[in-house]
Amino acid sequence: MIVINKASKLFALMITTGLVLVLAGCGSSSTTSSSVQQSVTPSTSSPERSSLPTAETISSEGIGPARLGMTLGKLKQALGAGSTFKVESPFIVDFDALAVIQSGEVQYYILYPAGTTLGDSDVITALLTDNSRYRTTQGVGPGTSIQQAEAIYGEATLSYNTSNESREYVKFAAQPAQDIFFRTAVEEGFAGIYPSPTEEYNTTQEFQNTALIRSVEVNCPPESCPKP
Repeated sequence: MIVINKASKLFALMITTGLVLVLAGCGSSSTTSSSVQQSVTPSTSSPERSSLPTAETISSEGIGPARLGMTLGKLKQALGAGSTFKVESPFIVDFDALAVIQSGEVQYYILYPAGTTLGDSDVITALLTDNSRYRTTQGVGPGTSIQQAEAIYGEATLSYNTSNESREYVKFAAQPAQDIFFRTAVEEGFAGIYPSPTEEYNTTQEFQNTALIRSVEVNCPPESCPKP
């Protein structure tokens, strides 16, 4: 196995709480889902392809036309009749999702507390995409290798917490935004190579050379989400 060795550097614990803080106090569930466990095809597009926003842009404001702080009804109006919406329940622990589908393909998911419903008047506070068409303005998104992303955003630190489903994320020295979270993917196991023994919270700068970004999450706490 080939690894990339880097000096150890800790960063502030953000992903531990992850999306659970987004809608704190809302309904919860202990149900898990394999919805975001699918393999990700490596992207063949250049990570330097564009510095301008497009219809598939991931930013701290949202994913594509779906904006944080927007109501579901407003998004439906913006997308028009060509889009369909499918409830995915369960999705991940504590969250169900509404898949936004266009041309038979899921574009992204709107996350909301498990066991509740998302109505047209409800505000969007969390989004996730594993569709490789969606990228940051620097060209990083699902399917981008961590090596490529590191060349753009600086040193990568991978982490997981056993109390957070052991979901593994990667954070870069120059994150595009603090509310954008990159989840990792490899064929099997963790993308990062962690020192032994492992603990509840684990972090490393060493990772497999096949490691990819699996999905990208964008969220905002309800009290500080943009006003619709």
